[in-house]
Amino acid sequence: MSAIPGVGDLLADAVSALGGTRRDGQLAMATAVANAIDTGEHLAVQAGTGTGKSLAYLVPALRHAVDSGSTVVVSTATIALQRQLVDRDLPRLAKALTKPLGREPVFAILKGRANYVCLNKIHSGEAQEETGELFDPFTSSRVGREVVRLREWVSDTETGDRDDLPTAVIDRSWRQVSVSARECLGASSCTYGADCFAEKARGRAGHADVVVTNHALLAIDAISGFNVLPEHSVVIVDEAHELVDRITSVATAEMAPATLGMLARRCGKLVDEELADDVAGAGELLARLLDETSPGRWTRLPDGAAAVFAAIRDRLWRTRSAIGPAQSGTDSAAAAARSAAITGLDEAHDTAVRILGAFDEPDESRRRDVVWVDEDAVKDDRRRVLRVAPLSVGGLLRSSLFADATAVLTSATLTIGGNFDALAATWGLPIAGRSAAETVPPTAPTSGPAGTDESVYALSDLTASGKPVPSDGASVRWTGLDVGSPFDHAKAGILYIATHLDPPGRAGMSSSTLDEMVALIEAAGGRTLGLFSSTRGAKEAAAAVRERISLPVLCQGDAPTGQLVQRFADDEATCLFGTLSLWQGVDVPGPSLSLVLIDRIPFPRPDDPLLVARQSAVAARGGNGFLAVAAHHAALLLAQGTGRLLRSTADRGVIAVLDPRLATARYGGFLRASLPPYWQTTDPAKVRAALARLGDRSSV
Repeated sequence: MSAIPGVGDLLADAVSALGGTRRDGQLAMATAVANAIDTGEHLAVQAGTGTGKSLAYLVPALRHAVDSGSTVVVSTATIALQRQLVDRDLPRLAKALTKPLGREPVFAILKGRANYVCLNKIHSGEAQEETGELFDPFTSSRVGREVVRLREWVSDTETGDRDDLPTAVIDRSWRQVSVSARECLGASSCTYGADCFAEKARGRAGHADVVVTNHALLAIDAISGFNVLPEHSVVIVDEAHELVDRITSVATAEMAPATLGMLARRCGKLVDEELADDVAGAGELLARLLDETSPGRWTRLPDGAAAVFAAIRDRLWRTRSAIGPAQSGTDSAAAAARSAAITGLDEAHDTAVRILGAFDEPDESRRRDVVWVDEDAVKDDRRRVLRVAPLSVGGLLRSSLFADATAVLTSATLTIGGNFDALAATWGLPIAGRSAAETVPPTAPTSGPAGTDESVYALSDLTASGKPVPSDGASVRWTGLDVGSPFDHAKAGILYIATHLDPPGRAGMSSSTLDEMVALIEAAGGRTLGLFSSTRGAKEAAAAVRERISLPVLCQGDAPTGQLVQRFADDEATCLFGTLSLWQGVDVPGPSLSLVLIDRIPFPRPDDPLLVARQSAVAARGGNGFLAVAAHHAALLLAQGTGRLLRSTADRGVIAVLDPRLATARYGGFLRASLPPYWQTTDPAKVRAALARLGDRSSV
């Protein structure tokens, strides 16, 4: 038996050393995480804001790592949480637990290779200003200036990590000094392998008890088949509500004429002119095809498209084969150029093959991939690009993440429609089918039945699920646990739904909705976070409100978001309007935030090709595609957005949803069931009076 104290005692030691207080939800979560690690049964745990969930999973993670000598991986979705864990939580916790654990635990941060500056690219002359038709003189000159600054920074940095830059640079500049994993020469083949920042980070991670990484690298580890992360038996996924989107993003590929043109120029010095011209011609073939095709999803290959992609595939492969193996004695610059060309050819070739195979399955609901034509804005022009993304990532997660390690998935928002089933289905986990509000004690776990079809993206809640799909025989067991919240939502917050307003339309904000918004802001005396479903909506609302009131109104895009949030927090009279990153990224406790305004239910774009395909796949299997995908998306964002209001137990305020559909539509109950139990009303007079009282108390 281990001599290390149990998780409860360790948590008590940690809380005492850090100056905290006992929280029942935190202890319940820590006990459940320890149980999952011991039994190997996966755990999904919802822990509301203020629970202290980071400590609740880090304590059992450190105990397990020290006791077993194995590594625990912690994955996050945002840089902010990554920084919190590495810069604050883990250093303090490691110090507090050194004595009871018998030694000081070791932790490290690990990111994808492209997050670290490449010394070979810096010193070989490869870090130079990009040229070509895509780049205007102003942007190019900025790239040049920033590359010079990055070269100077390399002599000062110890990590080479982009996030440690004293001043941020644009993506185009960073690409000039970094490489992807596929472009990398490898430490043994690179002149600078011994000093490589990425290799050093991997080395530190290989000797750490806890490795903090991100969902993107977790996805690469799952997709690539290579061991990007150190060997581990436990992975903790924080901000797990974003896991599917991050995995989907990594698994999405694209092909554009300009990309193939740039690839042809890159190959020009490595192959004969005819082959380079073939690659350039491939770009022209694609351009003609896309010009003849309307933006939107392909349900089949358009006429002539199969021949085009077959030609692209074959031209790219011939060029790739002609480059041949690396020659001994090749200098680093030439080796890097060769590696970059091969990587580009391989990626484009694989994308062409993937597109050609995407329509082999006649049943659209069982296809692996979705293909669509998109338009990207470049200066004043719109250029078409072909994208291909997985219809579902559940099978990938089940065959990699859940097959190779014990997974703990946690967030403040995991119960959609009142239960875990919706997110579990998107993760590839079997459906538990438990009651919506059930809180499962860690001492009495229950598990979902084994087996679901990995190709299903189906929403699986009590109101939207279709017929059960055939099991593929896989046995995956998991437990769902909601540890609650330290907040008394019914006493601390009001959910106000403005049912007297008309449903929002496409023409912009109505005058009555603007009147309602102004009245609420004036009653609150500012102190308002406005969350909008579009950038245009946020800007139009900010401009209109500024004309009607004298209070300061900031709008996302006026300055860097971090600066805007700080100005908002520092001045109680200030309002801040914005879009997606504010729905999830604002943490402003205290009287500066007393009113969260939501302009409309945040449904995804109805013409989003990937989401439309996923809805259709659910409907084809007998489920409710709208609830499974669109309402699921909206419920997650609503839960995140309303969560901006209460950030400490002393906070009080109002969430005002200016979209009556939350109360009147048939799906309204599903969405409301995804939110904490705020006191609800549709009476605007009561809400304005409550806001006025909060303002009076704040000014005392």
